[in-house]
Amino acid sequence: MNEVERVARFMSEQSLVLVTAESCTAGLIAATLADVPGAGQLLDCAFVTYAPESKIRCLGLGPDLLRRCNLTSEAVARAMALGAARHSPASVAIANTGITEDTGDGIEPGTQCYAWLFRAGAADARPAVYTETRRFSGGRNAIRQASARYALSRLPHYHAAWQAGEPPAPVPPARSP
Repeated sequence: MNEVERVARFMSEQSLVLVTAESCTAGLIAATLADVPGAGQLLDCAFVTYAPESKIRCLGLGPDLLRRCNLTSEAVARAMALGAARHSPASVAIANTGITEDTGDGIEPGTQCYAWLFRAGAADARPAVYTETRRFSGGRNAIRQASARYALSRLPHYHAAWQAGEPPAPVPPARSP
């Protein structure tokens, strides 16, 4: 059994359903989970919001957040997870934003920012959102694939933290674009 299959089994055992909000991974988190038989019981939907405008339109991110924070930031990943959760009954949201190549904005290629959101149900007004930044090396698609697998692999870790009542760390200040 590989790592993604273990995550799928964990999700099934915990009755977790996932929604994703994906930028850099462009749907690979959801697609990677969907490769596992029975994933239809684990996946609600996926928002692929590659363009900044789609983050505003589909997930409700504020233009001021996008102006203040670089798109590759934990603040944006957190807002993406919250936006996806507003549009889904899923108990878990995973969001990803990042870059694979040098964009000239001072952020290293391969930098990926994540958010994992957990809530007791669709009516839970106080979800817990955990964020993290990680850097991967390799070519464009290798980074995207590693990022998608990593996002899923961390779900059990953050679920355990949420179950234990561990509060999320404050989101680090984002760099201005």
